Amino acid sequence: MISKLGIGSRTEAARWVREGRVRVNGKVIRDAEFPVMQGVDRILVDGQEPASAARLVIMLNKPRGLVTTVKDEHGRDTVYRCLDGAGLPWLAPVGRLDKASEGLLLFSNDPVWAARITNPASGLDKQYHVQIDRLPDAALLANLEHGVVIEGERLAAKAAQCLRTGERNAWLEIVLDEGRNRQIRRLLEALDISVLRLVRVAVGSLSLGDLPKGRWRSLTQQETDSI
Repeated sequence: MISKLGIGSRTEAARWVREGRVRVNGKVIRDAEFPVMQGVDRILVDGQEPASAARLVIMLNKPRGLVTTVKDEHGRDTVYRCLDGAGLPWLAPVGRLDKASEGLLLFSNDPVWAARITNPASGLDKQYHVQIDRLPDAALLANLEHGVVIEGERLAAKAAQCLRTGERNAWLEIVLDEGRNRQIRRLLEALDISVLRLVRVAVGSLSLGDLPKGRWRSLTQQETDSI
């Protein structure tokens, strides 16, 4: 879609389209959602090819209760609520966190870079802090690393350890080296354990740190290169 190509902010791109300043393959387009293929379709703004947008990667501390999508058919709040009014170009989530999960969520305007990050072959570890509804023992931690088979699919943690315990529940640190749908929740459910909270705290060498809930920041070039 034209509004997602990073030719200025999304708001600017939509305005330029409405004003008839954008041509795709020689034809004036007035629909900001008109489908285009970057690198294939020729796009001109005021008769000129727009400069390629510099890669931008941001980190959001995703709050619980937001879905990782642009628009939700059920009218639920999305992660883009946290980016409203920031004047950012179009950014797509790099991977996902489900509605009930929190923590580190990346966005980028570079789909090639994003694909490398989400590719299982990248070997990037993803670290989570998970609050469960029981006190763990050595057998539980071993079972998380050994894994379980659910409907022919093996789910396992690369590493699992206990961070701290209370009277009735505990926090675990779980590391994954792949990103299957709801992997941690499904793994724990198979072991008859309920997840109370699930927070992603790191992707590769990139740590969430002390970024406040619901806030975002741009990654430095060094941070982007490191992952």
